[in-house]
Amino acid sequence: MSLALYRKYRPSVFADVIGQEHVTVPLSNALETGRTHHAYLFSGPRGCGKTSSARIMARSLNCEKGPTPNPCGQCQSCTDLVANGPGSLDVIELDAATHGLVDDARDLRDKAFFAPVHSRYKIYIIDEAHQLGPGAANALLKVVEEPPAHVIFIFATTEPDKLIATIRSRTHHYPFRLVPPGVLALHLEKICDAEGVKVAKGVIPLVVRASAGSVRDALSVLGQLLAGAGKDGVSYEIAIQLLGFTDGALLDDALDTIAARDGATLFKTIDRVIESGHDPRRFTSDLLERLRDLMIVDALKDSTANSILRDLPEDQMERMRNQSNRIGAANLSRAADIAAEGLTQMRGATAPRLILELICGRILLPIGDNGESGMLSRIERLERAENMAPPTSSAAPVRNVEAKEKAASTHSTEAPSSSKVEAVPPTVKAKQSAPSAAVKAHVPGNFDIAALRRAWPDVIEDVKKRRRLTWSLLSASAQVLSVDEDAITIGIINPGAKESFERSESDLILRNAFIDVVGIDRKIAVVVDPSIDTNTPAARETRTSEAPSDPNQLSGAALLMQELGAQVIEGK
Repeated sequence: MSLALYRKYRPSVFADVIGQEHVTVPLSNALETGRTHHAYLFSGPRGCGKTSSARIMARSLNCEKGPTPNPCGQCQSCTDLVANGPGSLDVIELDAATHGLVDDARDLRDKAFFAPVHSRYKIYIIDEAHQLGPGAANALLKVVEEPPAHVIFIFATTEPDKLIATIRSRTHHYPFRLVPPGVLALHLEKICDAEGVKVAKGVIPLVVRASAGSVRDALSVLGQLLAGAGKDGVSYEIAIQLLGFTDGALLDDALDTIAARDGATLFKTIDRVIESGHDPRRFTSDLLERLRDLMIVDALKDSTANSILRDLPEDQMERMRNQSNRIGAANLSRAADIAAEGLTQMRGATAPRLILELICGRILLPIGDNGESGMLSRIERLERAENMAPPTSSAAPVRNVEAKEKAASTHSTEAPSSSKVEAVPPTVKAKQSAPSAAVKAHVPGNFDIAALRRAWPDVIEDVKKRRRLTWSLLSASAQVLSVDEDAITIGIINPGAKESFERSESDLILRNAFIDVVGIDRKIAVVVDPSIDTNTPAARETRTSEAPSDPNQLSGAALLMQELGAQVIEGK
């Protein structure tokens, strides 16, 4: 049986303790100058080196050439107290969880006055010191306050506040802390090299993440992975499955669909999560962490994000930059709030998948939230859209602000879909007569057609709220072809759909949607384009609801019947 890694690589000198320089350096200086104390308190999270440092302190104090921060390693005390050594009669380790009674404390107090067997000091290391009962702690108080010259106490605890104040006040307190991810990752890489086992790229960050800053936990996890390594070492896929983390590809798919507001694909991704055996709680936790990463990427636009999000490959960073740009800071913050709230609801829930699906549904529907976060996310989409047509006149910014306020107000208070057809701004209604100056006031600039196409799903979603017929014609068989200072040209897949679009005055609906979502007011030009891809997520959603199964096979009569039916439903 092989020795566990956390025991095999336990430090024997302060120089080998990682991530605790704020403790090891002062202790080393005290040993160097001989200014040691009779009682110490080492506190901090589990697995961060408290007990190991207490043993190193004992070794350094009892070294024949000491006290010294660098034990010689040759004398009897050094060989007895080396990591995984036989131990020394003069260094007594007690676990307060099992020796926390008054009788135990009295026995310790009585034996403390006996001289050490062959070392300079008799050292008591009391682990889990917070579990000393009040009677036991009070029994030790006098000897801790005024111990014999040859006795030193080292208390180690994860909860120093639970140790009685009278003992705490008589110790030198050294708070340990969790090890930073970068330091821990470098330490684990050295151990992998020493063990001669190859680990795939991305495995070490997973181990660091699973350990949450605890060196002992990290070595336990790494030991499990190395024990099951094959001829090619530890693969990323095996590490993902053993540690229970979500595959990064699933998270990327989920966030891409959130950015595109593609509900159908998002719920299919959730189904893949469940079918692959992932825990919905873990997926939600990982999704929340990824949203946090995207918020950092969005805040730090340049490469400085790499200094916070360590060990991420450049292609992943580029993908995350793209996702943060498409989703936006307000939407990321709102999605994180929803995910965090849902994660709390999942604790003890009997149907975590249901809650996960509800979380995703809420994230996809910002218009359903009329609070501050929902309003910010909608305004943010309008502000980002302005980049597609940068204004050059002084009147343009005012007009865009009015459009944004109009859009936010409409989303917050508008009536059901049957009345949304009439919710056309007066500037658009005026198109049927003499166009006003407001309608003619185009926003000049260099238009980014790619950005306008990225906003197309949001435009289509806005159209859906206004008129189902127009939505069915556009979502299944249309796309943006071009934009200039006069018009936005839309390609529709066949003449029948184009004829129905024009006859139903759907250009007014689409124009109004562009104003609300993108903040650009242009007349709508429609042309026939048979090369349009009809296999987009929006097109698939339309085919599974009320749109025709194949727009290429629509006859003029079928389109007319569909149009008439939709108008009857909408009350036209």
